[in-house]
Amino acid sequence: MTKMLSEEDATGKAKKIYEEIKEAFGMVPNLFKAQAAVDPDWLEQNWNREKKIMLSQDALDRKTKELIAMAVSLVKNCDYCSLAHETMALMAGATEKEINETKKVIELFSSFTAIADSLHVPCDITPEMKKEKS
Repeated sequence: MTKMLSEEDATGKAKKIYEEIKEAFGMVPNLFKAQAAVDPDWLEQNWNREKKIMLSQDALDRKTKELIAMAVSLVKNCDYCSLAHETMALMAGATEKEINETKKVIELFSSFTAIADSLHVPCDITPEMKKEKS
């Protein structure tokens, strides 16, 4: 198992970042503890990315971002990530029905992409089509 830097053993930069993470999530997830054990600078870089992309208000709301994160995690076969992001999506207001529908879309398009790629289907639906209709 991977070494993790516990909250009690964290000092300096790692301790400061853990405090921010705990304020945002109510806990310090193991993913961040594992990164901190390897390199606190790496933890800092990824925490800054998390804040910029997942925790900031922009075009996508938090629930949508968490559903996307869950989908990517499922496709990449990361059990830790998919379970964590499913939980975070629920905490951000997603319903079980939305979670399950997202999983259906993942399954459908995992199949469709395999079909399109195996048959080498040329794409005939492009962003330019939207411009032509405007």
